[in-house]
Amino acid sequence: MSWLFSKQVVGAVLLLVLIGLGVYVYKRSQLASPPVVTEPTIEYQIIGQSVEGRNIMAYHFGTGPTELVFIGGIHGGYEWNSVLLAYTFVDYFKAHPESVPKNITVTVIPNLNPDGMYKVVGQEGLFEANQATTSKTVLATSRFNAHQVDLNRNFDCKWQARSTWQARPVSAGTAAFSEPEAMALRDFVLANRPQAVVFWHSQANAVYASECQNGILPVTLDIMTVYATASGYPAIQSFDAYPITGDAEGWLASINIPAITVELKNHETIEWSQNLAGVKALIDYFQ
Repeated sequence: MSWLFSKQVVGAVLLLVLIGLGVYVYKRSQLASPPVVTEPTIEYQIIGQSVEGRNIMAYHFGTGPTELVFIGGIHGGYEWNSVLLAYTFVDYFKAHPESVPKNITVTVIPNLNPDGMYKVVGQEGLFEANQATTSKTVLATSRFNAHQVDLNRNFDCKWQARSTWQARPVSAGTAAFSEPEAMALRDFVLANRPQAVVFWHSQANAVYASECQNGILPVTLDIMTVYATASGYPAIQSFDAYPITGDAEGWLASINIPAITVELKNHETIEWSQNLAGVKALIDYFQ
């Protein structure tokens, strides 16, 4: 009988030891395992395709009812730094989702003219600055889409088949919105009705307001001043270096959507700190 009792005691002790060892091993494994990190995700959509079938992407941050849209690359590889700036903002908002207030949705369309960009960097999507060609001939022709149309002359604001770029005539397409890239932006805007749109260009070193035929919208003047003051770029109400017809900003003004043009200082740099300050100030304005 005592032998049986002793055996039961030993069994109980062994069981307790095994349980304790299991708990110890489990706790050690929990301490040794790295914490699970959830990477921020990006909501995106394809809003259209270029003449050559390349996707035009829009990246969304936040879910608020007030949508602010930022667009790069309407002039393709000729203004490749505007595309690089836009992609830098995609990375920034992915890393800092808290920078978008609850009432705001930020949408970034990095590259409205992917065919023109492809001529300069030889790939789609994000690229490095040193990938851009320095050939002046290639850069000049990459301003246009694959139909050789200046997309920023293809919108429905005083549209004409022939327009101007500096001192040279350019094709504005066969009709307003004849080009798939312009149609993509038109359809996106009409579907979403953003509260403001910012276009990044280069290299006039200024922030411009927009108008078509009925003057500048009051909010357009406000956001021009807000962005210019924060970024340090000069604020200029009207672009008068040469006549422009069919511009996207003017079309937006004609449908009562405030739009501004931010012109970087040159074709090579993104002037990140200036534009980050401008974008933050614009978000604060609408918060």
